[in-house]
Amino acid sequence: YHQRRRQLTRHLPLHVIILLSNSLCLLLFYPPACCAFVNPNNKNPDTHENDNNNINSADDNDDDDDFFPPLIESDDISYFFSTYDLDGLHWALTNIFHRSARNPNNLSSKKELPQTLVARGGGDIYTAEYKLTHDLEQAKYLVKQLVPLFCITRDSFYERVLQNIPPLTELTRTKGLYAFTKEDYEIGIGNVYNKALYMTNADELDPGWKGHGTTGLLNNALDWNDIQRDWFGERETKQSELTTTTTTTPTTKDSPTPSIPGVIIIDDLLTPKTLSLLRQLLLRNTHWFQTKTPLEFGKYVGSYIDDGLHDPIFLELAKQLHQTMPQIMKGHHLKYMWAYKYDSEFESGINLHADQAAVNVNMWLSLDGADLDEEGYGGGLVVFTAKPPSDWDFESYNTNTDFVVEELLRPNDFANVTVRHRPNRAVIFDSALFHQTDKYRFKQGYENGRINLTLLFGEMKKGEDGGAISGGMKQEL
Repeated sequence: YHQRRRQLTRHLPLHVIILLSNSLCLLLFYPPACCAFVNPNNKNPDTHENDNNNINSADDNDDDDDFFPPLIESDDISYFFSTYDLDGLHWALTNIFHRSARNPNNLSSKKELPQTLVARGGGDIYTAEYKLTHDLEQAKYLVKQLVPLFCITRDSFYERVLQNIPPLTELTRTKGLYAFTKEDYEIGIGNVYNKALYMTNADELDPGWKGHGTTGLLNNALDWNDIQRDWFGERETKQSELTTTTTTTPTTKDSPTPSIPGVIIIDDLLTPKTLSLLRQLLLRNTHWFQTKTPLEFGKYVGSYIDDGLHDPIFLELAKQLHQTMPQIMKGHHLKYMWAYKYDSEFESGINLHADQAAVNVNMWLSLDGADLDEEGYGGGLVVFTAKPPSDWDFESYNTNTDFVVEELLRPNDFANVTVRHRPNRAVIFDSALFHQTDKYRFKQGYENGRINLTLLFGEMKKGEDGGAISGGMKQEL
C-alpha cells in the first residue's frame, strides 16, 4: 500500500492526493517523535484535531514524507479554501512545513529546501547584513518577551557572523548578498539561520480568539455594502472612515475614497484585539526566511503562507474578508498570502510590479506612532491605473520595469492613487494594477518597523490593451 501510494501521489497536486487517499482509505497518520525545540504547545501536527504551529522531529515519518509534497501549490490553497476547509488547509500547511528543512529537529541530512524557496531568497547559504540584523533583533525581542527557552546564545551566532560581512560596496557582484563562509558555519550559523526556532500560535496567545463570531476579527462598524459599491463605482458619497477610540467602539468621520473603481481604502479594518494578536505573531514567530538583494530590491524580509505563515487566525481572516465582500470576491478564492517587514534604515520598499491575482488585500499592521510621517514620505502604496496587456507574460511586466514605465505609465501621465500609510488601514484593489511601495520613514527599533500583510484572491484579469483604466488623474489619499 505504501509503495502504491507513493507511485500514485508523487507527482499529483496535494488536493488530488487527499481525494485519492480518502477514497482508498490510505490516509494514515504517524505520530512524530515528541521533541519540540521551542514551542509553547507540543501537540501532534499530523491531525486536524490538534492543528497548530508545532515544530517537532519528523525523522520517524519517512513514509509520510513521500506522501506530502515539498511545497504546497496555490491551486491546493484555493481547493481547500473553496469549501472553507480551513482545518484541512492548516493541516496540509503544517505537515509540509513540519517535514521541511525549516524544522531544526529534522536531523536527517537529506532534508533540502525546495528550489522555489531558494530562488525567491529563502535559502540558507546567502544572507544580507539587514536580514541577519533583523534575526538578531528578533532573538533579543523574544528573550525580552520572557521566552525562557529561546537560547540567548543565538545572539552571539548572529553578532559574530555580522562582524564578517563586508560593506555593500564590496558585495556588488552578488547585489548585496553575503555567502556564509567556513568560519561562519564553524561558529554555528547553519544550525539557526532560516530555521523555525520559535513558533507560537493564536490559541496560545489568546485562547478565546475564535469565540467572537463569524466576522469577529473585523470591525463590526464597517458598512460592507457601501464598501462593495465603492469597488464598483456605484456610490457617489464617500465611504466612512473609522477610527478606534481608547475603548472598543469605533467612531466614524469622512474618509478618502478613490474616484476609480477597483481601488478602495478601509480604515480600522481589524478590531484592536485582532490587530494586537496578528502583530504579536508576526513579531515573535521566526518564519522570516526571505532575503532580498539589497542593492536591487531594497531591504525587507518576507514570510509566506507556504513557508511558515499559516497560523489559523490568518486563514480565518481570509475567510471573513471573503464572506463580508461576496460581490467583490465572487469566484475568487484565496490563492496566496505573505507578510513583509521593512528595514527602518532604508526608505524604499517593493518596486513597481503587478500580482497574479484578481483581488489584492494589502493591510498595514505597523505600530501606531512608528511612522515618522515626514513630508514626501507617505509610507503607503502607490497604485497606478494601468494593467499589463493580455499578451504580456509575467516576465514582461514584472522584470522589465523601464518598458512598463515608457509603454504604459508615462503615456497616461503616471495616473495613480497614492495611499498614505496608517496602522490598521487596508487598500483593496484589482491586483493586475501596477503598484509599488511609497517612500517611508519609520522609527528605529524592532517593534517599530513597517509591516504589511497581503492576501491574494482569484486569478489575474489583465487589460485588453493595457494602459490606464481611467483618466490621467493623480490622487493622494
